[in-house]
Amino acid sequence: MSFDYYPIISTYSTALAVITAVLLDALLGEPKRWHPLVGFGWLAYRSERLLNQQMPSYSARLIGLTAWLLLLLPFAALSYVLTLETLVGASFAWLAKVVLLYCAIGAQSLTQHAHAVYQPLSQHDLPQARHAISMIVSRDTSQLNETEIATATVESVLENGNDAIFGAIFWFVLLGGTGAVVFRLANTLDAMWGYRTPRFLYFGWAAARLDDILNLIPARLTALSYALCGHTRTALKCWVAQSSTWYSPNAGPVMSAGAGALQVQLGGNAVYHGTAKQRPTLGMGTLANTQHILSATNLVKRSMVLWCLVIIALSILIHIKGSLTLA
Repeated sequence: MSFDYYPIISTYSTALAVITAVLLDALLGEPKRWHPLVGFGWLAYRSERLLNQQMPSYSARLIGLTAWLLLLLPFAALSYVLTLETLVGASFAWLAKVVLLYCAIGAQSLTQHAHAVYQPLSQHDLPQARHAISMIVSRDTSQLNETEIATATVESVLENGNDAIFGAIFWFVLLGGTGAVVFRLANTLDAMWGYRTPRFLYFGWAAARLDDILNLIPARLTALSYALCGHTRTALKCWVAQSSTWYSPNAGPVMSAGAGALQVQLGGNAVYHGTAKQRPTLGMGTLANTQHILSATNLVKRSMVLWCLVIIALSILIHIKGSLTLA
């Protein structure tokens, strides 16, 4: 059976694929076993251990870029073949796209990790809350107080809303399953290699810069969706005034707009790899508390609904334009 016999489905196939993948994630969550990203993470870890040796900065950058290409290109090629309609047929290609996007997004997992922090924190169980937040952030969590735990969790939810959801959807709409796969794998490599530490400063340079490029547009669309789905004026004000103060060119807009949308203060002191870092303040209003964790996850959910509605609306407009052209 081919979509060619169902012109309405064929016209809206991208929108239907996005909605189906989002619903699958909501119903099933991430695969409990054999998750592709876990396997890819293992490959990335082994590759870095093998290739990242002491060498001059220019050599380390070249080796890091080569490792990035060697890891991504095979999976990009495989996803392209699996979604090539002329090779596998329209129906199989569409199903493959849905599965690839489903594996690329992690909305349900993000909510679960946030709730894993929220539950003990709401009961003032700091040891358990510190353990839960250590699973999703790279900072030292051993001495965090309640406010700092809530701050770290809200920051993680907002930033990963872009990295684990909206960025993948954006590239899926543009380039299909291959776009979602490349974005998510590039983001994974940035999360593993993109540190400004002596070990990764040069080797991880390409992973960090390429992730910045891939996130350039999605991050700003994510920031806009946070603004539209929260306290809009405050979000836009914080975005304009604060995003450039943050050390990441893409996390700055996302987190400043998100903090403003929630009317909460983020940033402040944090310890990374044994070094204390005083980060700029993002947002405005009260300091983060336990309830802000739920507010952040709800903001991401509302933004997902907005993205789905916009994608459907764009599909309708394209369909109408195509019908008028044919007429």
